[in-house]
Amino acid sequence: MIELSIIIPHLNDVVRLRRCLDALAAQVSAAVETIVVDNGSDMDLGPVARDFPWAFFLSTAERGAGPARNKGVEAAKGQRLAFLDCDCVPSSGWVARILSMSGTDQVVGGCVGTFDEGHSSFSSAQLFERVFAFDNARYIADLGFSVTANLVTTRAVFDKVGPFRTGLPEDVDWCTRARIEGFRISYDPELVVQHPTREDWRALCRKYRRVEEERFAFRDEGPIIWLIRAFLTGLSPLRDTMKVMKSSRLSGTGERLRCLIALYRLRLRRMRWMIQFLFRFRRRPARS
Repeated sequence: MIELSIIIPHLNDVVRLRRCLDALAAQVSAAVETIVVDNGSDMDLGPVARDFPWAFFLSTAERGAGPARNKGVEAAKGQRLAFLDCDCVPSSGWVARILSMSGTDQVVGGCVGTFDEGHSSFSSAQLFERVFAFDNARYIADLGFSVTANLVTTRAVFDKVGPFRTGLPEDVDWCTRARIEGFRISYDPELVVQHPTREDWRALCRKYRRVEEERFAFRDEGPIIWLIRAFLTGLSPLRDTMKVMKSSRLSGTGERLRCLIALYRLRLRRMRWMIQFLFRFRRRPARS
């Protein structure tokens, strides 16, 4: 009997997918199924499927991680569902931790740590991500959502909430709908995966521009409040400077200075994007 279905969306990231599956290999059993849903990759996944015969490989024509996760849920046989990104490395006890959860654990987000991929000299983007990426404990406690890189729920909850939707911040949207349905979202610090830091400034900007576009589409406030949020984003580095200076994930004055430069540069750029979105799409009403 399948107790747990692990669902992994994938797009053109075979090296990291292999690393993810390697980390799961010693943890899977007859009670656990792993479903990889490819999202239109140019790469041949045949060799990966042969090397990991215990994993099921599916594909979906609809682009986006959300549709890939939905496809995986459709095929899943487990009563508990775990969503894991293909570039994440689950800890050695990740599966056991999920299987030990009680029936009252409705939606659980875990810890998402970061690691740098094989460089002796780290970029400012990597330093920034060490400090600020994936603060899932705060997201759950203060914002009411968990990232989908390390999210566990049940089939019954998912069926009640419905599938992931595209064109929105899917983790925020899905968790918001779960809370509206009355389900509790909790944080488990022992449910740990590691995510690689983004290696360059361009990749970091792509991530946060997409985030702001999705937030704008999902917003429930009018233009004045959005404009205020934009200016607060530009001022937020003043609040977070001490977080950089005290971070144990940075070494020495040089790394702290480079991280601070990235912090101020990125937050000011996000403020500019937010203002641009407001005036570019000024006819678009707030979400009802």
